Amino acid sequence: MTGAEKVLWRRLRGNQVGGLHFRRQQIIQGFIVDFYCDSAALAIEVDGDIHLSTQEYDRDRDRSIEGLGIRVLRFSNEQVQRDIEAVLISITTAAIDAPP
Repeated sequence: MTGAEKVLWRRLRGNQVGGLHFRRQQIIQGFIVDFYCDSAALAIEVDGDIHLSTQEYDRDRDRSIEGLGIRVLRFSNEQVQRDIEAVLISITTAAIDAPP
């Protein structure tokens, strides 16, 4: 895990965010997502510099996962490191807005 992923995982694990249970390194449709909440059908990706060169792959991957009814949220390493509270609010909001 990257430093930013560790920061986010410390906040997500143990149902600390809205009582939601997240798993890390979850395989979905042959892809590995950084974090996944089954009850909210929500995948979280933390993107580092490498993702700047893989944007087309990431778009195709997100479409495949979203085709299963799973919402994908992406945050940069910088967002997680600089404003973890805003990231957590975005995650909580997305989970609340998830279809039943």
